[in-house]
Amino acid sequence: MESPFSSPAEAALQREAGAAGLLTPLADLDRVYELERVVGFVRDLGCQRVALQFPDRLLGDAGIVAARLEESTKSKMFILGDTAYGSCCVDVLGAEQAGAQALVHFGPACLSPPARPLPTAFVLGQRSVVLELCARAFEAQNPDPTAPVVLLSEPACAHALEALATLLRPRYLDLLVSSPALPLPVCSLNPEPEFLECFGRRFPLAPGRCLEEYGAFYVGGSEASPDPDLDPDLSRLLLGWAPGRPFSSCCPDTGRTQDEAARAGRLRARRRYLIERARDARVVGLLVGTLGVARHREALAHLRNLTQVAGKRSYVLALGRPTPPKLANFPEVDVFVLLACPLGALAPWPSGSFFRPVLAPCELEAACNPAWPPSGLAPYLTHYADLLPGSPFHVPLPPPESELWDTPNVSLITGELRPPPSWKPSNDSGCSALTVRPQLELVESSPAASFLSSRSWQGLQPHLGQTPVKEAVSGRRGIAIAYEDEGSS
Repeated sequence: MESPFSSPAEAALQREAGAAGLLTPLADLDRVYELERVVGFVRDLGCQRVALQFPDRLLGDAGIVAARLEESTKSKMFILGDTAYGSCCVDVLGAEQAGAQALVHFGPACLSPPARPLPTAFVLGQRSVVLELCARAFEAQNPDPTAPVVLLSEPACAHALEALATLLRPRYLDLLVSSPALPLPVCSLNPEPEFLECFGRRFPLAPGRCLEEYGAFYVGGSEASPDPDLDPDLSRLLLGWAPGRPFSSCCPDTGRTQDEAARAGRLRARRRYLIERARDARVVGLLVGTLGVARHREALAHLRNLTQVAGKRSYVLALGRPTPPKLANFPEVDVFVLLACPLGALAPWPSGSFFRPVLAPCELEAACNPAWPPSGLAPYLTHYADLLPGSPFHVPLPPPESELWDTPNVSLITGELRPPPSWKPSNDSGCSALTVRPQLELVESSPAASFLSSRSWQGLQPHLGQTPVKEAVSGRRGIAIAYEDEGSS
């Protein structure tokens, strides 16, 4: 049976599940997966059990990589290939179930700090980059040699940025090279003070300089991609980069460039629309999108308190990876907020596939916190940890007597005036889920129940108190295809 929210049932019977083949030539395995560095990592720790985490698209290489590492290190390797949430996060829970003493993460990574300490090595991959084509593309996009520009790349191309900068530095005087924000070695407890860390990268800024002064040149992507807007890493950069600064991308294979100003404008307009949807929402579904990233419990409590003070009802849903069929089971929810890592919160959701919009935590903060700066002045924060107390971007809620709660607010979607939220402190002894009826009956005031009462069909009618009471009798025996009292035909 086919519905707007699921594929036909016959598709599951017709699908062919073939074994994933080897994706990388044997001669390139050592270079692509940096096996020599991984072997040194395992030997330095003296681990006997190591978990290897692969994304789905690299599982074809997992067997041969694990065999080579076992042969070189004499340690037991476990392959983690089915993460409950995004594959970019370190699966600490899966590694602990295997009794692993360390973990090696292969493929793109969000580099978010894990919820529990575990020695981790990241292998981002080494995609081939045609340096001469990228250098000519950079010169075509940046004719002014004195303009400040920072080199960015997708994780698999980060190894080539220094070589690209070597070709460009004789002409360009103010060139900055970013690098992945990999965990620092144990011997280096404090990072270098001049390094700015954001967007999962480190920027070696000179004293007195700020990142907002720089344009950006991004090396990554592919011309074969059906929709470049679905790249969460590039979307994170476009949303968080300073508006008005030039931002261009370059394909590492062909050197084809593209000005990303139009795409950044579309992404920001989409996010402003989602903020308006969150302001109009009465019921918010908080989707637990990670259990392995640090401070996820604190962030969930923050979002629940945020919806409460804004006069909204929230439900916490732990559904694994969100899909349209899963979320369609909650039609009373107006918007969903995905609590995940920076890349998971901007995961590639196909347009129009979900019954209700899926937001990032930053958009809910902008919708429910009246002290949040207006659009255009507030930074777009991709990590929920930046919203929590202790972060330089944290904006505390105004007190109940603040005039910010009474500021008139008109919906840009419906054109109606939104009522001011009923601010309630968290230590309120009253129960907001109970309503007193004139008959002095206490009933639960639930948005789900109100939504059900508004529907024309509410399920089978129980007819409570309208059917006579009878003694229990023996029912039919057997299976549905052939009950005992039906006989054989």
